[in-house]
Amino acid sequence: MADIKIPGIHRYDSAAGGWGALKAVAGALSDQATVIEGGKTLLRANQPEGFDCPGCAWPDPKHTSSFEFCENGAKAVAWEATTKRATPEAIGAHTVAELKTWSDHALEDLGRLTHPLAYDPASDRYLPIAWDAAFARVADALRALDHPDQAEFYASGRASNEAAFLFQLLGRRVGTNNFPDCSNMCHEPTSVGLPDSIGMGKGSVSLEDFDHADLILCFGHNPGTNHPRMMTTLRDASRRGATILAFNPLKERALERFAAPQDPVEMATLTSTPIASAYYQLMVGGDALAVQGIMKAVLALEAARGGVLDHAFIAEHTQGFEALAAVLEALTWDEIEAGSSLSRAQIEAVAAVYANSQATILCYGMGLTQHRNASSTVQQLVNLLLLKGNIGRPGAGICPLRGHSNVQGDRTVGIWEKPSAAFSDALDRVFGFASPRVYGHTVVEAIAAMEAGQTKVFIGLGGNFAVAAPDPVRTFAAMEKVGLTVHVATKLNRTHLLHGGASLLLPCLGRTEIDMQASGRQAVTVEDSMSMVHASRGLNAPASDQLKSEPAIIAGIAAALFGPDDSVDWLALIEDYDRIRDLIEAVFPEAFAGYNERVRQPGGFRLPLPHADRVWKTPSGKAQFLTHVRDGADARRGDPEVLLLTTVRSHDQYNTTIYGQDDRYRGVFGRRDIVFANALDLAERGLSAGDRIDLLAAFDTGGERVVRGFTVVEREIPRGCLAAYYPETNILVALDDHDRRSGTPAYKSAPVRLRAHQG
Repeated sequence: MADIKIPGIHRYDSAAGGWGALKAVAGALSDQATVIEGGKTLLRANQPEGFDCPGCAWPDPKHTSSFEFCENGAKAVAWEATTKRATPEAIGAHTVAELKTWSDHALEDLGRLTHPLAYDPASDRYLPIAWDAAFARVADALRALDHPDQAEFYASGRASNEAAFLFQLLGRRVGTNNFPDCSNMCHEPTSVGLPDSIGMGKGSVSLEDFDHADLILCFGHNPGTNHPRMMTTLRDASRRGATILAFNPLKERALERFAAPQDPVEMATLTSTPIASAYYQLMVGGDALAVQGIMKAVLALEAARGGVLDHAFIAEHTQGFEALAAVLEALTWDEIEAGSSLSRAQIEAVAAVYANSQATILCYGMGLTQHRNASSTVQQLVNLLLLKGNIGRPGAGICPLRGHSNVQGDRTVGIWEKPSAAFSDALDRVFGFASPRVYGHTVVEAIAAMEAGQTKVFIGLGGNFAVAAPDPVRTFAAMEKVGLTVHVATKLNRTHLLHGGASLLLPCLGRTEIDMQASGRQAVTVEDSMSMVHASRGLNAPASDQLKSEPAIIAGIAAALFGPDDSVDWLALIEDYDRIRDLIEAVFPEAFAGYNERVRQPGGFRLPLPHADRVWKTPSGKAQFLTHVRDGADARRGDPEVLLLTTVRSHDQYNTTIYGQDDRYRGVFGRRDIVFANALDLAERGLSAGDRIDLLAAFDTGGERVVRGFTVVEREIPRGCLAAYYPETNILVALDDHDRRSGTPAYKSAPVRLRAHQG
């Protein structure tokens, strides 16, 4: 590596996991001053009668170990279970103007919010407010709306099923479908693309399927950082002889080799397990062409030798094969090689492996979903699987890697701006009011509404909305036009500082904390990436006696708004969360039949997945081969000077939460102002590793969307591609630059120009 003398850049040769992971866990616990209690807490993570990790949504195994947590899960737990407290005195000691100068890490590192707070314009500070007064302020603001669509109800993926269901009920009782949520910014192309192909916007595999797959294809994800518990599954598959092929612009250490911290032999001998059998470094955004190339080569193998395609499955279960075959026939290898950065020989090698596989799982993450044509790209993954009948049988299927814990569950129970008619009808039947039928806002549409001055109330159920969103120049200014912003949160973050006329911070219980209501200790439920629903019970004392649960906060707002004679007895629901689950079952009688009984069983229960049984809920009743639709102009617009930037998370980060300044597996320590680039792209521009550079949004006419003074680092990445950290480089992602079908911002393919730093 030519850049090892750059400050903060050091070669990291160890495998993912191993002693480095254990050291990082110890450091996280120490940093949050929770070494002893935090260690006890971790032993209950992802365990029966314990709590679901507040990090990623990877499924829980069969609890064969007391250590069902990973490094980044441990950091998430330590971050929540910290002994640090953001008291009214600690926050009130600083003006909001001063807090805006702090780093994102410093804001959250103040610790847990302990009391409800209201923004005071006269002093520019957040000051304490009583819960009843806070609820009354929200109710008054909602009551004063000229139209229900002047409110936005934003949900973070970490909210429980119970909280999410009440939240959507509150919004629809107000009269709007404005539910922008974190899915809009990550896996919305899955929710939009998969239903057209296979009838449902969820994956088809179970955790057990990984025990039977002989081939696992990994597109656009970095499991060691973003869903680390998956590493045990991949390691086990590799050790039993399964082939794993990785497709990413950057090589990620966890897809190369992994040392399991729970394996005494690997830990004692400093050895590791190889993960990917081969690594294919795609052009940023080249996934669709790569998959089309694989399919073209598979069809050629079928023509040459036969016995490759599953003709019986195609005939019985699918439509559209002939149209797809014609498109692939017309696609040239020159187009495929130029657009994917892979050679024909590489693609044909993948096709040969796939053709010989008896059971294939295809996994993908946000490296594939955050592009302009992502919804259509997701459908190409399905096409590849359908060619060999790799959906609906053991060891095979599609596996979208959802990020946040319960982001999938929130959608299942109604957090969606485009509700189906069946869902709306069920809601009306159960609750006796006419729910809104006009589609609401996605995240991008919500920001546009704020920017236009149309939004009067924004209620955020967790998350860091403005920092997660693209184009902070526009997004931050838009947030500050809102009349009242309300944030249900565990910690302070930057979005809370973007107040309009008024703002409230409402502190809630975390996933690790005991939730005690009138009927006793409560459990909430969550859904993982593979549609398993299970209970989560906190075990720590709350960070403050002023904290309320998320369901209790939502019910408190609703009770203040609608009064005691409302058709929904909001406060009674909080006395016993079984009552909320009974209502969820009433709205979704098939999916959640026997909810309260089944969720008390060890491991919970799996929601119905018709496509996993080869029942296709498409209009035709069959799975669909769909051709690729390129929607909109090429990101570079034909300009050879334009590069494509993909934003990435560091290993010391989860979503917008920055735990520290290191990115161990990529060899970055103590800094985040880094851009990874191809050496030839640098030389072409007269630059060298270690130079300070500026990145400019390529087609920004205002000149505001610039990142200045970063350090460029040489990495093995396809020519024409760059990588840098999120959210620091979100400023380069245009608000209008998104997948047209799903609205998901193109965080992974921002057109930029690279130049020497100009001071």
